[in-house]
Amino acid sequence: MTINRPLSLAALLMSLLVPMLAGATSPRVAAHAEFYPSPDPVLKTLPFSEAVRAGDLLFVSGEIGSQPGKMGLAPGGITAEARQAIENVRGILQRHGATLSDVVACTVFLADMKEWPAFNNVYKEYFKPPFPARSATGATGLALGARVELQCTAYVPGTR
Repeated sequence: MTINRPLSLAALLMSLLVPMLAGATSPRVAAHAEFYPSPDPVLKTLPFSEAVRAGDLLFVSGEIGSQPGKMGLAPGGITAEARQAIENVRGILQRHGATLSDVVACTVFLADMKEWPAFNNVYKEYFKPPFPARSATGATGLALGARVELQCTAYVPGTR
């Protein structure tokens, strides 16, 4: 059996090129991501965006219970920090056309998993059924010695 190498190479290139070209206009491929820095002068200097929009998803960076405009935590332990962290997430969502009801997934980092019930009580004050998907993990060394950090993803179709 003889193989015509130039033809095989051409066929291989076409098999790779056609799907790539078709994917360039596919709605599944995000045209680009939009990166949103924090408007807070204190946070603006940190090396991350407060949120990133890719397609219909808005990814909110992890938020601790830091008070706006300050590099300090809300006083009062896990309950106060959880409230402030969720309020920080809410503020970011609002700046980018979303609400807590648009959140589809959350990741919770707790400095002490024994504080899960206290966090969960605060979480249920803000999030109502149907609840977002959620993961939680114990973590040591959260920024500023925080008790909790919350990272969320919201579904925000189109522009609002």
